[in-house]
Amino acid sequence: MDERISEKQWRILDFVGEYTRENGYPPSMREICSATDISSTSVVSYNLDRLEEAGYIVRDREVSRGLRLALAGRSRVMADRVVQLPVLGRIVAGEPVPVPSSDFALMGDETIELSREILGDVEELYALEVEGNSMVDALVNDGDIVIMHHQSRVENGEMAAVWLRGEGEVTLKHFYQEPGGRIRLQPANPTMDPIYIDDPSRVEVQGRVVMVIRKLA
Repeated sequence: MDERISEKQWRILDFVGEYTRENGYPPSMREICSATDISSTSVVSYNLDRLEEAGYIVRDREVSRGLRLALAGRSRVMADRVVQLPVLGRIVAGEPVPVPSSDFALMGDETIELSREILGDVEELYALEVEGNSMVDALVNDGDIVIMHHQSRVENGEMAAVWLRGEGEVTLKHFYQEPGGRIRLQPANPTMDPIYIDDPSRVEVQGRVVMVIRKLA
């Protein structure tokens, strides 16, 4: 955080960036006043001067709405709209394979950047890389990234990361709890058979798929 810039000035900068993005031109002094609860345009002008001195904006005082974000200002505004999610490992979309523990194998410090506007609430979200092709009819292919919401319960038909406790295996499938308590893990590939688990205590839902990021060819 730039210690030269006050909280009020950050609010002004964020508003200028958001307004410009939505409208295609910068806000007026009075619009900045209204949006940031500042009582006078002279106070806004003073704070804009400080932002200009710090390199966050460029002003043309001879032009109406003569205000634009400098590179540092655009970087600041974009940073607030981007979230980094950890890529926690690989999950098998195929026949489940053994993994060393009940958690997904870590892949170091790898992350994926996504727009906060697309994701909404990012609490409890993480990413996994897909291995295998059992979910191709659900448009999930080998090498794709799935964005997961960490939760232990899902609705029938939702795509979930499922840990099979007894087998020491994890898989990505459509989850169904059938009458009598039997669990069906359904692939989205007509060449593959579902997995049936008669004892629900053997199954632990690790998360629900909320988004798929396609692998670039």
